[in-house]
Amino acid sequence: MGLQQKVMEQMKTAMKAKDTVALESLRAIKAALLLAKTSGDGELTEDDEVTLVQKLVKQRKDSAAIFSQQGRVDLAEPELAQVAVLEQFLPEQLTHAEIEKVVVETIASTGASGMKDMGKVMGLVSTALAGRADGKTISAIVKNNLT
Repeated sequence: MGLQQKVMEQMKTAMKAKDTVALESLRAIKAALLLAKTSGDGELTEDDEVTLVQKLVKQRKDSAAIFSQQGRVDLAEPELAQVAVLEQFLPEQLTHAEIEKVVVETIASTGASGMKDMGKVMGLVSTALAGRADGKTISAIVKNNLT
């Protein structure tokens, strides 16, 4: 079953349960999918769908962080609630240790020795872990291992 069908089923459930946070999150996914389909090639691959949902999650997390910094917890909480709903549609995320293992293996296989090789390592690791790890986390682990 494709992402769009899953979203539509979840929307029906959220409407019946009168869950406004879930409904708002699901409508955001639906809108992003429709926009991507109409502006792109038409059909989206599963990787495209995962990337799209990751983008929505990142936007919500960034907004929540900004709201928290400004002391607006009342605005940050709904954003984080939407993140929880959106993350249901992402593949299972890897742990810090699992990401570090992949990073160390990649550094060893490429022979990277310093920060000058960070771009090469980041590209390979990001491709290998697409959809299963956050870019910020990968970047921090790569920096830590290259220094």
